Amino acid sequence: MSTKPHVLVVEDDRKISEMIDQYLSENGMRVTVAGDAPSFDRVFADGQYDMLILDVMLPGENGISICSRVRSASAIPIMFLSARGEDNDRVIGLEVGADDYLVKPFSLRELLARVRAMLRREELARAPAGNPARVLSFAGFDLDMGLRELRNSDGSIVNLTGAEFDLLRVLVERSKRVLTRDNLLDYTQGHTSTALDRSIDILISRLRQKIELDPRDPQIIRTVRGEGYIFAPEVVVR
Repeated sequence: MSTKPHVLVVEDDRKISEMIDQYLSENGMRVTVAGDAPSFDRVFADGQYDMLILDVMLPGENGISICSRVRSASAIPIMFLSARGEDNDRVIGLEVGADDYLVKPFSLRELLARVRAMLRREELARAPAGNPARVLSFAGFDLDMGLRELRNSDGSIVNLTGAEFDLLRVLVERSKRVLTRDNLLDYTQGHTSTALDRSIDILISRLRQKIELDPRDPQIIRTVRGEGYIFAPEVVVR
């Protein structure tokens, strides 16, 4: 069985999909290509993939709709490709659950760098802990740092994407401290990040939907007006 990362590319422009296929394949990855939603549904159901690269503007069902369907059942890393680079378009992509958004035309080297970064994050999520794992408990939840899992009070796993887990980890490890958006971008994506400031707000909103009793009145991840966010609960290390 191949140990190469398996990337599913959903792109209706054949030249672009062939270019991505060739470049990622030359750099140690397996690539499967689909050109529309029906083709995606067939190959996605029949295979196991490590990442999804998804064009926004597809014939028939668009990439936003496909992403929403996938995200309701899977935490697979998803990168959007789009010719539309306005902030609002990026925000919509992140709101439906994508982890990254790359604007066309793009550099293949940048695409590869982003793909590798997302795959490394996912590899960390699957890797066994090398040392006794810390479990950080708060508000009825257990955040298992070794397994990279969030469990609720009945022990069931809360489905988090890699980006959501990393942001929650940063917040929990720095509880009771006000963190700006820039702080959170640096802690989660590094100083070279080109991510939108709004991406933090969107990830916060996604986390609130999963851990707050009432996301409209958050008590766990609170907004500090004009400054950023603070993780409010007491955290117990086990």
